[in-house]
Amino acid sequence: MKMRKPLLGRMQQRSTGSLLALCVGVSMALAPLALQAQNFESTQRQMLDGVAAVVNDDVIMRSELDGRMAQIEQQAQAQGGNLPPRSQLERQVLERMVMEEIQLQMAEDASLTIDDTELNSQVRSIAESNGMTLEEFADAVEGDGMTLAMVRDDVRREILMRQVQQSQIRNRVSVSDRDVERFLNQQPNQPGEQNFIEEIRARHVLIALTPNRNENQARARAEEVRERLSQGEDFASLAREVSDDSGTALNGGELGWVRPGQTVPAFEEAMRDLGANQISQPVRSQFGYHVIEVQERRRQNVTQESQREQVRQAIFQRRANEELQTWQQEIRSQAFVDIRL
Repeated sequence: MKMRKPLLGRMQQRSTGSLLALCVGVSMALAPLALQAQNFESTQRQMLDGVAAVVNDDVIMRSELDGRMAQIEQQAQAQGGNLPPRSQLERQVLERMVMEEIQLQMAEDASLTIDDTELNSQVRSIAESNGMTLEEFADAVEGDGMTLAMVRDDVRREILMRQVQQSQIRNRVSVSDRDVERFLNQQPNQPGEQNFIEEIRARHVLIALTPNRNENQARARAEEVRERLSQGEDFASLAREVSDDSGTALNGGELGWVRPGQTVPAFEEAMRDLGANQISQPVRSQFGYHVIEVQERRRQNVTQESQREQVRQAIFQRRANEELQTWQQEIRSQAFVDIRL
């Protein structure tokens, strides 16, 4: 369903159309017979269509409801499924369309948009998930009586509604470490392969190359830093004084726990060769010269960590689904909805 013009705008359009029809009636003798027939047919189509529901300042037309019903009936027939009585199904479908309309109005009020790049990517993903190229998917869609443009419009609406839902639900749901522990404690122990990685807690001083400091000057300054450290100066104080890494200097050069692949290769190789509480010679990277101290090493069971993250995501999803239903009930009760079936 596309975003429609407000109800007031539609009423104004129809009033204008009535005035034009009156003018045509006055000068009927001058109008070609074919034009009269076209105007009559257009007027008949407008009279046959009607409003199925008013949703705030917008409307859902009877023709839109009929189109959605036809899609559902065609899918059920293709899959061999059974549907409830038509009157019951019609009300269920219309209620779903009302909820969609409310959320799309919220997306419009929040000025949410979907660019063509994201939309094309989503449509292509749908095609690939069905084992088709985009061209094959377009042919299949047309075989079901739709067009790729209609599918793109449906996907756009789905993305907009998902963005609205996420923005509203995200701040209403949280999962604490205690929630994760409670869930894990209730599960039976399941033996499995354990994977460990080594983490290193490190800190550094960076001497960067600048327009006023060339390669030799930067290396000489880094060597001076290492000499001062070897003579017993405090690493954190020296980092605050001279380090060019603004992200860590104020924190005494602290990098925290670092995993393989999280630093540039030269830096990682230097850390790997250092023991606890050892300080490196100046190490060259694309950022300049580093003086590195390894403070601690530890092995982490990433299998256990992965399990905890999966549990956290599962709890979050369950709570989000529950909260989504509550939120949808709230926005439905706050909206002005007039069902006209």
